[in-house]
Amino acid sequence: MSPCIPERVAVCSEDELKPEQSIRVLLDGHPVLVARDDLGTIHAVDDTCTHAEISLAEGFIEGRTVECWAHGARFDLATGVARTLPATEPLRSHPVYVEDGIVYVGSVPPDADES
Repeated sequence: MSPCIPERVAVCSEDELKPEQSIRVLLDGHPVLVARDDLGTIHAVDDTCTHAEISLAEGFIEGRTVECWAHGARFDLATGVARTLPATEPLRSHPVYVEDGIVYVGSVPPDADES
């Protein structure tokens, strides 16, 4: 059973993430990797490698992938798909929204009607 991620959480300012850089955040105790790819797009995926349960925030962002530092498994930042062995299971990806320079992760955009 997957953990419940809140509807939306502000995680950092947009300026905090440079291209091919990432941060690790906890959303209701669940580790999430927030990263900017080489084209400037910000993505969010589960932070734990599906092969060895290691934090991907300690790994390397290259292009649109994150590489686990321990065994070299690579994951697509946009989809969570495992691109190389030894990982075969995907990461869960999370919606990302940027509003007024703030990065939000969650299922509801920050400007959604809260009625």
